[in-house]
Amino acid sequence: MQAQIDNFQRVSVLAEALPYLQRFAGETVVVKYGGAAMKDESLKDRVIRDLVLLSTVGIRPVLVHGGGPEINQWLNKVGIEAKFLNGLRVTDAATMEIVEMVLGAFSSFLTHTVGKVNKSLVSLINVAGGRAVGICGKDGNTLRGRVRDPELGFVGDVTSVDVSVLRGLLDSGAIPVVATVAMDASGQALNVNADTAAGELAASLGAAKLILMTDVPGVCTDKDDPGSLLRELTISETRDLVADDVIAGGMIPKVECCVKSIAQGVKSAHIIDGRAPHSLLLEILTDEGAGTMITG
Repeated sequence: MQAQIDNFQRVSVLAEALPYLQRFAGETVVVKYGGAAMKDESLKDRVIRDLVLLSTVGIRPVLVHGGGPEINQWLNKVGIEAKFLNGLRVTDAATMEIVEMVLGAFSSFLTHTVGKVNKSLVSLINVAGGRAVGICGKDGNTLRGRVRDPELGFVGDVTSVDVSVLRGLLDSGAIPVVATVAMDASGQALNVNADTAAGELAASLGAAKLILMTDVPGVCTDKDDPGSLLRELTISETRDLVADDVIAGGMIPKVECCVKSIAQGVKSAHIIDGRAPHSLLLEILTDEGAGTMITG
C-alpha cells in the first residue's frame, strides 16, 4: 500500500511539473548562486544536479556566481585584511588580484591550491552529466564597467553588457558559468556584485526568469518568521514594502535588482532559499514554488 502511495506521489509531481516544462522549454533562466548553498558540499551537489536536470529538459540555464567566503579565506592566508564599506568589499589592487584568482578569472600561482570557484563549478556540472563552460565578465566584453566610488577601490558598476558569447554557448547546449569580474575602458579588472551582474545579464539575454539563491526563505513580513513568507509580489507592492521598512537591510539591494531586471524585460524574478533541498526545481516547476516571485 505504501509503495502505491509513493508511486502516486511521484507521478503527481511529474504531472504538476509538465506544464512548466512545456512553458519554459527553450527559455533562458539566469541563476545567481552563492551563500550557504555554495559552501555546503551536499547542497552544492543538489544544486548542480538540479541545474543539469533543467538543461536536460530543454531549459537554458546560466549560472552566475560570486565567492565571498573563499575570497575572505585567501585574503586571510596571504595576510590581507578584508574591509567593507556599506556592505561592499573595499577592493584595492592586491585584493582585486585575489578576487580574480579565486573566482577563476585568470590562472595564477594559486591554480593548483585554491580550486578556483569557476572551474570547480564547471567540473561539478560536467561530472553530473551537463556540459559547462566557464567565463568571466571580461571574456568577450561580456561585462564592461566603471569604478563606483574611489573609496571602494576597484568595485564596479556595470555600464554595458555583450551577451554574444553567452548566446553562442547556450545555442550549443552548454551551461555558461559566469564569474562576476568586469573590465573598465582601460582594461582594469573590476569586482562586480554578483546579484547585480546576474540581473544585468538576465535583462540582456531576455531571460524568462532571474533567480537569486540566498540564505533566507525569500521576502518575509517578519524576517525572523519563515511562516511570513510572501509567495508573490508585484513591483508596486515591493516598493511599498520597502517604503514601509518591511523589506530592509540586505534584502533591499536584492529586491531592487529584481525590480530593475523586470523593468528591463525579464518576465519574473525570484528570491529563494538555496539551503532548502531542490529549491531551484520547486520554484520553477511547481505551483507553490519555494520562495518569493516578483512580477511586473
